[in-house]
Amino acid sequence: MEGRLSRRGFLRQSTMAGVTTALIGPGVARAQTGTSDRETTLSGAESLSISLNVNGTTRELQVEPRTTLADALRDLLGLHGTKIGCDRGACSACTVWLDGAPVCSCMLLAVDAADRRVTTIEGLADGANLHPVQAAFSEYDAVQCGYCTPGLVMSCAALLRDQPSATAADIRKAISGHLCRCGTYPHVIAATLAAAKGRS
Repeated sequence: MEGRLSRRGFLRQSTMAGVTTALIGPGVARAQTGTSDRETTLSGAESLSISLNVNGTTRELQVEPRTTLADALRDLLGLHGTKIGCDRGACSACTVWLDGAPVCSCMLLAVDAADRRVTTIEGLADGANLHPVQAAFSEYDAVQCGYCTPGLVMSCAALLRDQPSATAADIRKAISGHLCRCGTYPHVIAATLAAAKGRS
């Protein structure tokens, strides 16, 4: 029929309309709200000044609001002992202590850790003397590739601090959120039990 749009013609016109909207839409929206490209790009991205107390030392940092504690520790403070595995709180490789409690540092914003006590794997040892859990991990071969090890050590050390006579069941519960692809869990439990025995 004369004047009737074919299916091909309809699709062509629809595609062109979509492309045109995508090209001019953002500009129209900014014109209507009175914002510029620069304002849109920079909105909410300004850095903030925060103080982090890490391993007993206060550090002044400039961070973006989106910076996680894990990224601040690694990228801004050079504390690479804290590992980032999944970056979504599922593997616990990035475990540190926040006011003494084990937390996944990839799930915590650096600004939320400001003015609180952060302890990393680097802060466990007493100078050249390893923490008992660190020493036991080495002695009992609880380290394979080593990527998950710092997080496991932090959780096990926190457990023994709070429960010096922890049992194997206590240790399993404490490390239940940790993923070790090398499967060193039996060695981790044996090492932590040995450390507990040495501390008791």
